[in-house]
Amino acid sequence: MARRPDEEYDYLFKVVLIGDSGVGKSNLLSRFTRNEFCLESKSTIGVEFATRTFQVEGRTVKAQIWDTAGQERYRAITSAYYRGALGALLVYDVTKPTTFENVSRWLKELGDHADSNIVIMLIGNKTDLKHLRAVATEDAQGYAYDNNHIFKHRISNYKKLVIYNQI
Repeated sequence: MARRPDEEYDYLFKVVLIGDSGVGKSNLLSRFTRNEFCLESKSTIGVEFATRTFQVEGRTVKAQIWDTAGQERYRAITSAYYRGALGALLVYDVTKPTTFENVSRWLKELGDHADSNIVIMLIGNKTDLKHLRAVATEDAQGYAYDNNHIFKHRISNYKKLVIYNQI
């Protein structure tokens, strides 16, 4: 089936958002795709996705971003959605050390279900809650460096989601 003219793009990239429940994956998705933020957002059940089309160096890029549930009970459902993903945004909450400690478990899951060439970016979320911060930026940078992942400290209070180029 042919694409409609309003669906034309040069590149299509599938990216998965992964991490523990409550780290802010759904709000990252809604901020990026719809420029919305909701303090009362509910936990994702299974998998949801949204798309955004934008221009990069004169090319039209369509990002298809899959938001996976962080709860263990949905793990069997979500693992199938890793297939075909070119990138993974592994999100932890800087105010909850256990979400950072679980990063290695999420990396194992990616290793088990995703393509071996997937690009993984480690994202420390909720940096606006400076007074509650429990995971140091340096710890995450060291972890990302030791595990050969991209790390970018996102300085934001949810007012703007910044897309970072590969470092």
